[in-house]
Amino acid sequence: MLNAVLRDDQDHFPVVLSQASECVQLVFGVDVKEVDPREHSYVLVSTLGLTCDAMLGDGQSMPTNGHLVMLLGVILLEGECATEEKMWEALSVMGVYPGREHCIYGEPRELITNVWVREGHVEYRQVPNSDPPRYELLWGPRDHAETSKLQVLEHLLRVNTRNLSSFLSLSEEVLSDEEEGA
Repeated sequence: MLNAVLRDDQDHFPVVLSQASECVQLVFGVDVKEVDPREHSYVLVSTLGLTCDAMLGDGQSMPTNGHLVMLLGVILLEGECATEEKMWEALSVMGVYPGREHCIYGEPRELITNVWVREGHVEYRQVPNSDPPRYELLWGPRDHAETSKLQVLEHLLRVNTRNLSSFLSLSEEVLSDEEEGA
């Protein structure tokens, strides 16, 4: 990276790596961790310890952890149960829309309502007595086992430091939930 990208500006490497790492974390759901400071070697690790097995229809894997973490955050911020409408509203900020193929995530409705439901990442259920039918999403058993509300909240705070006030009221609730569950 130093020779190919920065050439004459190698002293800017720490800033460039930091900003690139933030983007990789948000989009792909992986953290860049330094393994050996002397050799400047790094490894990519899954954000929040989540395992995501999502596959495209042709059997190719796709980097979906970033999308999953954002969805879990939306569910958390909506009181642990998000309507489908709220989910799409939040994901549209990332350029993710229902029925529109995304260059990274593929067809998002298929990914969320079929693949992640099958893998146990989310629960997708009809809102009782809704006519016409409306749907809501909750954390699935796999995410309850692999991460915590506090970890997702911390991730959201890192990604979205511009809107701290919207997270402050929730942080107290999440902390008390975590303490009760411990």
